[in-house]
Amino acid sequence: MRILSPTALFICLIPAAALAQAPRQEIPLWPGGAPGFENRRNEAPIAQDYWIKNIHNPSITVYLPPKDKATGAAVVICPGGGHRQLVFKPEGDEPARYLNSIGVAAFALKYRLAREPGSPYSIEKHARQDGQRAIRLVRSRAKEWGIDPNRIGMMGFSAGGEIVSMVSFGPTGADPAATDPVERVSCRPDFLVMIYPGPLGAPDVVAADAPPAFLLAAGDDLGPAATITGLLQKYRAAKVPVEVHIYAHGGHGFNMGNRSSLLTLRGWPARLADWLADNYILDPSKRPDDKTHKQ
Repeated sequence: MRILSPTALFICLIPAAALAQAPRQEIPLWPGGAPGFENRRNEAPIAQDYWIKNIHNPSITVYLPPKDKATGAAVVICPGGGHRQLVFKPEGDEPARYLNSIGVAAFALKYRLAREPGSPYSIEKHARQDGQRAIRLVRSRAKEWGIDPNRIGMMGFSAGGEIVSMVSFGPTGADPAATDPVERVSCRPDFLVMIYPGPLGAPDVVAADAPPAFLLAAGDDLGPAATITGLLQKYRAAKVPVEVHIYAHGGHGFNMGNRSSLLTLRGWPARLADWLADNYILDPSKRPDDKTHKQ
């Protein structure tokens, strides 16, 4: 009988899923550092428990679903934290893992924080720039990651929802003359998801070509509820598809709902999955106007 060495025995006891899971790849948005702040790219972030601060080299962390589950859809996730910190584990890592479970590639964004004490950044310029660059970077590498470049969305929680607004409703065109090939790619998301978003970046008018939207908040979270009900009216006026969920209770910062005692909040990610399916983001071939669709 063959006797296993202690090392081999240890490897055999590790679950197969753990062995198959590669380390998460983190990619800087700019290889040489953020424009104008290249000299700070080597400053390490400060992370503790669920949050991250001191971000000077903005990045995306890559979460790819198993190839046999991948749908080709992708989402860039902007965690919240009031622009003072990033609530990265509950609003970056956890939503990315959920999206992977339904076949969606996810990219959790670490963006620069304008309200952190001593910060040299502004929300309107630098946080917006990071959001735009994240979409461009993902779209520019779509083939590498098995993504459909026309099914890349953006998801934001709280302050992250403000970045989604600024990217989705602001200037999103590519610069065909840019020396950086990433900047030649459009940063317009193909759909957007905002969970208890802040008010910054919300447009006065929603354009007819705005991305379709999924919006969600608790009714007792007065500011975000007002933000999304305002967007609802503007979306309806523009005749752009929108779905809104306002739950009676829940307050602010319930993340993915998995820590809440409220059934409505615990179930909200499934409503997002339904919306992604019903809007043919997960499987465009099922769209009724697709001639290849089989009844």
